[in-house]
Amino acid sequence: MGIFIMSGEHLGDGYMELYNDSSDMDYEDMCDPNEGGHFEAVFIPALYSVAFVLGVLGNGVLLGVLVQSRKTWSVTDTFILHLGVADVLLLVTLPFWAAQSVHGWTFGTPLCKITGAVFTINFYCGIFLLACISLDRYLSIVHATQMYSRRKPWVVHVSCLAVWIFSLLLSIPDWVFLDAVMDHRLNNNTQCVRNYLKFASGAVGNLRLASRLLFHIVGFLLPSIILIFSYSSILCRLRSGSQGLQKQKAFRVIVAVVAVFFLCWTPYNITLMVDTLHSGNTEETCGVRTSLETAKIITASVGYLHCSLNPILYAFVGVKFRRQLLDILRSLGCKLKTSVKRQSVGTRRSSIWSESADTSNSLAI
Repeated sequence: MGIFIMSGEHLGDGYMELYNDSSDMDYEDMCDPNEGGHFEAVFIPALYSVAFVLGVLGNGVLLGVLVQSRKTWSVTDTFILHLGVADVLLLVTLPFWAAQSVHGWTFGTPLCKITGAVFTINFYCGIFLLACISLDRYLSIVHATQMYSRRKPWVVHVSCLAVWIFSLLLSIPDWVFLDAVMDHRLNNNTQCVRNYLKFASGAVGNLRLASRLLFHIVGFLLPSIILIFSYSSILCRLRSGSQGLQKQKAFRVIVAVVAVFFLCWTPYNITLMVDTLHSGNTEETCGVRTSLETAKIITASVGYLHCSLNPILYAFVGVKFRRQLLDILRSLGCKLKTSVKRQSVGTRRSSIWSESADTSNSLAI
């Protein structure tokens, strides 16, 4: 039995991969897997390059400011530090996937496993850290309860460590199944894929479905529920107060956080669900399959933009972050003019998250 690789699926189930699926042998033989190759070879390198440059620069500046101001870190700053690291490590894998879309995978199986696992770890880590930040803000603003405090800094570090360990566990399938596999239907190009057939030739469909369900539930649905619940409760709490201008700023930031998350990831999840429903359809035309593969490429690439936008959402909207960044630039000899008005750091209203004394001291907000 040969290995048949479904071409064109990127960021599959939360990570970069192609799927092996023996149930699609007849279909794969009838349809030309190279039909969308030119689009993929042009679109992916272009978009991934933009996401890589913007994301690495933005997160690099964010991490630099946080490290420079490490003596005044808050709980939120610690989470954002880990979030920035996760985003950078995920973005570092983009050049490999861009190269694969043009020339195939030329880096061997060991680097295939490492790169795929790094992508998976940091993808899930980023999502979970966003959930942790939203829960921390929910408890501090809505219930005036500090889940984390400066008196016990080890608690937040243990939470971040738990997130990394859990994400590492979710990457186990990559270490087991990812292989550099040559496909004769793709001009003998080698692809970094999950090769389920080498362990379970009779259960490929079930393994693929389980992997997709894991991504949908753990990587999207659960974080979505946490984000919606937390920020909806925060909005209700702020609307019942009398924060004035600060309340309006909080509305804008909260809406931006939730909107960008769903704008980036909802299209891909919907497309992947449709693809899962169509995967067992033997009457599906090649045109429908090509359209689905193209939609997965586009929507998956949009998901990468979330890593690039995180610095904007969690840092560049903050007055204190901009002020700290300008101070660092001035210290390097740059003469900058700014219209940013100096505000008192000691007041609780110096942050849009003014309901939380600890969170309001965050440089990022």
